Parts: sequence; C-alpha cells; structure tokens
Amino acid sequence: QLQLVESGGGLVQPGGSLTLSCAASRFTLEYYAIAWFRQVPGKEREGVSCIGTYGGSTNYADSVKGRFTISRDDAKNTVYLQMSHLKPEDTAVYYCAATVTSCSDDANSMDFWGKGTLVTVSS
Repeated sequence: QLQLVESGGGLVQPGGSLTLSCAASRFTLEYYAIAWFRQVPGKEREGVSCIGTYGGSTNYADSVKGRFTISRDDAKNTVYLQMSHLKPEDTAVYYCAATVTSCSDDANSMDFWGKGTLVTVSS
C-alpha cells in the first residue's frame, strides 16, 4: 500500500514562507495525482492544491492562488507545496493525498493519505 509522509510544518510569522514535502514510500508516485488538503478543528477538510501526473495540470483554491505553488519531482518520489505570504488563516494541519484518477478538491475521492503536518502562522 502506498504510504505518504508529510514534513516541513512548523511555526512561521505572518508574511513568511514555508515549504512542505510529501514523500512516498513502498510505491512510486509517478502514476498518481497528488493533492494537498488542510483542516482546522470544527471545519471540513479543505482542498488547497492538486497536481496531475507528470505535472500536467495544477489547481489551487482561490484562497491560496498567487501565494502557494505545488510541484512534483517524480525522480525523488516527492511532491512539494511552497507557501509564501502566509496569513494566520493558513494555520491548519496540512495533509497530502493521492488518487489514481485525476485531480479533485473532494477529500472523499482520495485513495491514500498522509498523517498530516501542522502549520502555525502567528506572531
């Protein structure tokens, strides 16, 4: 079974930058579309971004467009989420997820999930 592990979360000041990584093990990520979701207590899991196989397409939530960039390096079996101009409302647990179909902002369509990494944006 595909395993995903997020890393790179932590505390950052508003306006700062942070890059998250999603590393796969056991199987290659090459044939999966990979999405980033985030969730805060009491709210539904929100789709943040998604990248198609071979980086053929990318999608972003309106709330992060122009600030976040998703990319993948299949040779390293890793997907990245570069986050800039961070805001307090970006604070959440960030999850990466994989699907064998195509990009979606629907959490229920994802086939595999990481355990998440916490991003806290605060001064």
